[in-house]
Amino acid sequence: MSRRALTLMVAGFLTLTLALVGALLPVPYVVLSPGPTENTIGEFGGKPVISIEGRPTYPTDGKLSLVTVAYQGGPGTRIDLFSALRGWIDPTIAVVPEETIFPPATTAKEVEEQNTQEMTGSQDDATAAALTELKIPYTSVVTVNSIEKGLPADGRFKNGDEIVSVDGTQVAERETVSTTVRRHKAGERVSFVVRRGGRNVTVDVPTTAGKDGTPIVGITMRVGYRFPFTVKINVGDVGGPSAGMMFSLGIVDKLTPGSMTGGTSIAGTGTITSEGDVGAIGGIQQKMVGARKAGATVFLTPADNCAEAVRAIPDGLRLVKVDTLHEAVRAVEAIRTRTGPVPSCPAG
Repeated sequence: MSRRALTLMVAGFLTLTLALVGALLPVPYVVLSPGPTENTIGEFGGKPVISIEGRPTYPTDGKLSLVTVAYQGGPGTRIDLFSALRGWIDPTIAVVPEETIFPPATTAKEVEEQNTQEMTGSQDDATAAALTELKIPYTSVVTVNSIEKGLPADGRFKNGDEIVSVDGTQVAERETVSTTVRRHKAGERVSFVVRRGGRNVTVDVPTTAGKDGTPIVGITMRVGYRFPFTVKINVGDVGGPSAGMMFSLGIVDKLTPGSMTGGTSIAGTGTITSEGDVGAIGGIQQKMVGARKAGATVFLTPADNCAEAVRAIPDGLRLVKVDTLHEAVRAVEAIRTRTGPVPSCPAG
């Protein structure tokens, strides 16, 4: 073998080796793909996804399915370049920078915990939205959402404590607590009354100076609710707030006589507020693909996601634009009865 041929062979081998090694190197991207769907008026793990106690419910049929996005990659489990390239080729998969899913300085565990908290809040908001739609009264409350370690609240409060009053002032909104705490100087004590385990508990806690010098005690709060009956939602380890609207629809369907869907397989996505406003979500393309694979023919789409959704509609899937839960209920009713207008995502 000539020296030239040997040199070319060695160079080719080294190039191939470097290419293979490079393809296996971890890269800071996340692969998003269609995840599982769950019928909110069906069962998960042999139990109803939505169960209601203390209020009459009615039979349902068809499907009102939530949709999810599965992801690969992230801190500690980064994908390799080959997996990223394969994802870029597949039109049903999205490859996005890691920081769009995992904010800087956060771990996969922290993101998972945040998703779990968001799902819990979303379920409560979904129940509130459904009751608002059905004009069933309920009470809003302010609860402790998280407690910062090392600050005065640590060890004094518990997650889920309902804040009844602060310094003798009844609490109906979060701002009442924040404003009252800020009236104190750092080191002064604030008197809380919280409802915990069915009884009122007094919690006296000193303030401390926050990063900007503002007095704080070290809790974050969220609006919770006291409902006139019990609604439980069972979806396993699904996280995040994007199933809110579909939970609301499932609750409305179970609490009203007759079939909402008329047997149609309907899927959808969107965050929900207690007032029934539907918000945009991420991964709309992957969610539509997952919905169609699961047999859905109608996809309820947040209005702010329409522009992105119309560019990648799977064959056989009809997009219905929704801004509010009330619009979603009316659209599903119009599809069932085949009467009235059904708002669609505009093309282009």
